Amino acid sequence: MKKKLVFLVLTLVMVSALILTACQPAPEPAAEVEEPAPVEEPEEFVFGILMVGPYNDRGWSQAHYEAGEYVVENVPGTRMIYLDVVNTADRPGTTAAQLAEELVQQGAKLVIFNSDDMKDDAVEFTRNNPDIFVIHASGDTQWAEGENYIPLENMVNVMGEMEYGKFIAGCDAALHTQTGSIGYLGPLINEETRRLTAAAYLGAEYCWENYLGNDPNDLSFRVTWIGFWFNIPGFTEDPSQVAQEFINTGVDVIISGIDTTEALVEARKATSEGTPVFAIPYDYEGACDEAPEVCLGVPWYNWGPAYVRHITAAMQGTWESVFEWLPPDWNDINNRDTTAIGYLSGPGMSPAAQDWLQQFIGELAGGLNLWTGPLNLQDGTPWLAEGEVATDVEVWYLPQLLEGMEGRSE
Repeated sequence: MKKKLVFLVLTLVMVSALILTACQPAPEPAAEVEEPAPVEEPEEFVFGILMVGPYNDRGWSQAHYEAGEYVVENVPGTRMIYLDVVNTADRPGTTAAQLAEELVQQGAKLVIFNSDDMKDDAVEFTRNNPDIFVIHASGDTQWAEGENYIPLENMVNVMGEMEYGKFIAGCDAALHTQTGSIGYLGPLINEETRRLTAAAYLGAEYCWENYLGNDPNDLSFRVTWIGFWFNIPGFTEDPSQVAQEFINTGVDVIISGIDTTEALVEARKATSEGTPVFAIPYDYEGACDEAPEVCLGVPWYNWGPAYVRHITAAMQGTWESVFEWLPPDWNDINNRDTTAIGYLSGPGMSPAAQDWLQQFIGELAGGLNLWTGPLNLQDGTPWLAEGEVATDVEVWYLPQLLEGMEGRSE
């Protein structure tokens, strides 16, 4: 009897449990978890640079190479490729236009031609590749007021207003020369090199007269051209020998207009042998490192900010064909994020000269324009009348060196 009773109780408990379970509401179905939307990686934008010299020349080409690195650091999704020593002496039988096509085959959507020597090739390539963006550094074909205007929608011209840097370099040289003799180590002769060399002369003459109180007629400013932007044995004059000739004839400050550092090397050598000589290199902010003890300073190009602007515009569809001749940022001429050209004082600069040079930079920032007459061309032809200020076109296409300068104009 007990067993039957226990069985009956267990049965009732089980039935009750089943009834209770059946009465429970059905569980809500689990919510579906949405997969996160895939993050789209930005399409890679490859830009290429053709450099006239070695990418590590401590001059013009290295300044462009490091500007390319600046772009990669500041514009997400960009990648740089390059070819250097793009010139007919180092690459006989090839042209810059052909080498630009090689960069396109490697994926470049924008190509930078970094030398005035590449002007014709840059135009040819731009015409033949309307879907590729082109920056021609130092060119003028997109300048409607210029003498070489060729409108091309996919080309931009960019140049820093290095005339200011050369004004400062000339002043720096004048403040340090003890012999009154300045040598200018020039590359080839064209409109760009004439105006930059003339700017150095005007800066030297101004500071020689206005800060030191000397007679301008007592200042010697001699120019020797080697024939290209850097030494190519058998093709150019040897810049080391040119610098030595300057030193042997009384020059004690050499201003360099070439892309490499021979002026510094020879100045250091002469100084170590008992003949004090200073030098002012060109193009690249780190150039003084070659021989800091004899380096007065360096005028340097800063292509990075301009390249960032134009490459960003190409990527975003806001590209415009323009000519830009960019001045320093007078609030800080050595600000790598804002200025187009700068001037870095070197370890060889004297404290007194440093003060004068800063005063001179302040005058330039305040509007001092050394392209003001009376100025004659080297052969005596009047160029600017008393008080006349040169236009940008007149400066850009300066046809000769200026009166008072020694050396060839053509």
